[in-house]
Amino acid sequence: MMPAIRYSENPLITPRDVPPSHPAMKVIGAFNAGVARYKGETILVLRVAEQASADEDAVGVPVYNPAHRTVEVHWFKRSDPHYDFSDPRAVRRKDTGETVWLTSMSHLRLARSRDGRHFTVEEKPFLAPETPYEAFGVEDPRVTEIDGVFYITYTAVSEYGIAVGLAATRDFRKVQRLGLILPPENKDVVLFPERIGNRYYLLHRPAPKSMVDLDIWLASSLDLETWGRHRRLMGRRPGMWDGARVGGGAVPIRTDNGWLILYHGANEKNEYAMGACLLDLDDPSKVIARSTEPILKPEAIYELNGFFGGVVFSCGAWVEGDVVHMYYGVSDEAMAGADLSMREIFEVLAGVDAMNPVTI
Repeated sequence: MMPAIRYSENPLITPRDVPPSHPAMKVIGAFNAGVARYKGETILVLRVAEQASADEDAVGVPVYNPAHRTVEVHWFKRSDPHYDFSDPRAVRRKDTGETVWLTSMSHLRLARSRDGRHFTVEEKPFLAPETPYEAFGVEDPRVTEIDGVFYITYTAVSEYGIAVGLAATRDFRKVQRLGLILPPENKDVVLFPERIGNRYYLLHRPAPKSMVDLDIWLASSLDLETWGRHRRLMGRRPGMWDGARVGGGAVPIRTDNGWLILYHGANEKNEYAMGACLLDLDDPSKVIARSTEPILKPEAIYELNGFFGGVVFSCGAWVEGDVVHMYYGVSDEAMAGADLSMREIFEVLAGVDAMNPVTI
């Protein structure tokens, strides 16, 4: 695995740094942030997860009620034989294994920094649940600048399933919802930062119950609203670091060699790491190369331990010369940062036969 220089200030943001949006809630996670550069600042669009007050005998599930515009808490007795509470992130039915509720509700919050290391978190949410399709929360944003507009893709979670929403801002002061762009079940949507030909492109990760593999797909659009020409881009690789699932990570980076994609993968033990692949500049459906080893995997204490340990998960990075400044969530709890060398990433990718890449 290539070396990554972790920031000495890690973790950069923890739940203790984020004031709750409501006195009855507590922040349990500030992680998986989209990243933007604006007027000399590094801006993180944080996923902030909040939970109802703890109860030893019951699990509280916060849900947004769009009709009343309030957050309500539903309680489940831990002794209820119908439900499985072993995963701290969700309440599942024992008979089917299906997730029926999330134990936390997420919104998006801004954090700003001049040096990229020390962040000030804003007190109020930037984008919070507002529609019936967001009743369980809004999660895992990615931020892509196109023609001076910052487009934010995010996961919208509700009883109807997991869909993908789109919002836009020009100044990180006001934000406009543009609606759902992909229906359930889908997530991990990342917009390319420019048109290719006359079309916009995005990566997405469909997950219908009828499909076993959780793969990365590609789609395109003429207007950022209607998406089609869907095709499978690359899949999991059984027995490898990304053998259980893969999904989009940071916004694609344009290079002379192709589109550099920093994506996440998980193995059969639910350990999440980051890898890289290279797509053709003119036809991003063509995978030129793909790393056989992760470029960043859980190693530090704050990456191995936390709300859901063994996770590094990046939703954003920015490039300065040869340096890729990657910001990533750790253990579904906090934010961290690391610098990677673009040259070294390409050296790793060069080890893959471009004419016969690793099974995708």
